[in-house]
Amino acid sequence: MRYFGILVIALLLGTQLPRQAQAQSVSKATGKLASNQAKTANGIVEGVTEKSGVKAFKGLPFAAPPVGDLRWQEPQPVKDWQGVRPAKQFGPRAMQQALFGDMNFRSDGMSEDCLYLNVWTPAKSEKEQLPVLVYFYGGGFVAGDGSEPRYDGESMAQKGIVAVTVNYRLGVFGFLAHPELTQQSAHHTSGNYGYLDQSAALRWVKQNIAAFGGDPSKVTIAGESAGSISVSAQMASPLSRDLIAGAIGESGALVNSGLDPVPLPEAEQNGVKFASAIGANSLTALRAMPAQQLLEAAGKPGVGRFLPTIDNYFFPKAPVAIFAAGEQAHVPLLAGWNSEEMNYKAVLGQEAPTVENYRSALQRLYGDNADELLKLYPATNKEEVIQAATDLAGDRFIAYSTWKWIDLHSKTGDSPVYRYLFSRPRPEMTAEMGNASAGLAGGVVQEKADAPKAPRARGAVHSAEIEYAMGNLASNKVYAWEPEDYKVSEIMQNYFANFIKTGNPNGKGLPRWPPANKGDKVQVLHIDVHTVAKPDVLRARYELLDKLQAKQE
Repeated sequence: MRYFGILVIALLLGTQLPRQAQAQSVSKATGKLASNQAKTANGIVEGVTEKSGVKAFKGLPFAAPPVGDLRWQEPQPVKDWQGVRPAKQFGPRAMQQALFGDMNFRSDGMSEDCLYLNVWTPAKSEKEQLPVLVYFYGGGFVAGDGSEPRYDGESMAQKGIVAVTVNYRLGVFGFLAHPELTQQSAHHTSGNYGYLDQSAALRWVKQNIAAFGGDPSKVTIAGESAGSISVSAQMASPLSRDLIAGAIGESGALVNSGLDPVPLPEAEQNGVKFASAIGANSLTALRAMPAQQLLEAAGKPGVGRFLPTIDNYFFPKAPVAIFAAGEQAHVPLLAGWNSEEMNYKAVLGQEAPTVENYRSALQRLYGDNADELLKLYPATNKEEVIQAATDLAGDRFIAYSTWKWIDLHSKTGDSPVYRYLFSRPRPEMTAEMGNASAGLAGGVVQEKADAPKAPRARGAVHSAEIEYAMGNLASNKVYAWEPEDYKVSEIMQNYFANFIKTGNPNGKGLPRWPPANKGDKVQVLHIDVHTVAKPDVLRARYELLDKLQAKQE
């Protein structure tokens, strides 16, 4: 219905649109663009200038709409346009269910037609050659969008950086593999469409970012959670590794994680099983299914995840093997995780945090190796049980895989690596939030009026650092930010900005951050109100988890 309305309006204004486009296009006499315009390879776009002076270009297409026969195809080129294309509002977000309470969208609805990116630039002309940040959103590869306020690029642009956020296909639309798809593919592959979207966006940046004052040879990719996993994936892929100059990973890596790619034949059979379960016995039938119906079918209990594939194209082999062999992008890496990535109940379940229950949980999870775990995650009372189980839960969830990525890149790469631990707990929620409490991944859970208020997090929960790192605390109205929070944000954002500009996070007024892969002792920057680098004291934990991982393979 929305598209019909747009069509009607276009027809009614048909006599006016050509004149408007002509008035806004490049002046033939001077050859100059208007102040809010940029000339991309496909045509001229016009954004807006924010109060800060930063120019914002929203909803820029970097690939053709992946609809109809292009559903489950590698992203295709954008068609050129005539006149000036408005770039003043975000494009649609990818197909997804409402899963996380901390996601707020400014997107133009939801659609399969979702391959758009957004650019914020402080450049006054295209000759400035500023460093570029390309940010991939998190959300477990099933949710998220480049329009979310926490990823907004205006604050980073005020630091002298061209900031870009990128949309990519999610869930069944982004990662379904199927034998018929593989047969149709020019590269004899299927299943990695979401990652291919990101790679296509990086190629768009390489080709077009100079028009926005950016330097195409100075592109740093970054992301949190699934976005951080995406950073490690793009570093590993031969399709992308030559397009980036630096990498930032916040809590997540595609290295010994639960989302690692599986062999293509295995993923294909999972796709066939899914298709059969929903009554689609051919690729034609799958493509004929309405997007919303397909989304709902994929979200039913028991369907499971659609994992990426080792396809001999985007992933010639498993990412862990690529990093172990030193075949990844040899670029500076800044990465780390948060102090409370997961709640202790992920280990204990509904059992009370007693020493006996903790020991039983370790026995259940690790069998004969439980005693080894207890030595490195010790607990002799309730308080210690809660902390030890919290640490183990976070390591199992995402910290170990992030550590493994950092460790491999340190060993097989020759570029500096900087590791952090973000420890600043969020403040209390604002009074307007009522009896709400924080949920998994930073979400907000509305409790009943008479329900007891959930205890405040012990540390920095998963995703808590995003607004600090991107300078976007003020956009999050859920929490009553304190002066100390803004202090932490200024420090963290400056580290990130320096790294994007130079490959080194250090700079004037910041506590020294030594590389983790230089010198005798690994140093970790602890980011909090009192930010300081300390020697790594947790390596034994991750080496044990690494050993147990190897046993499972």
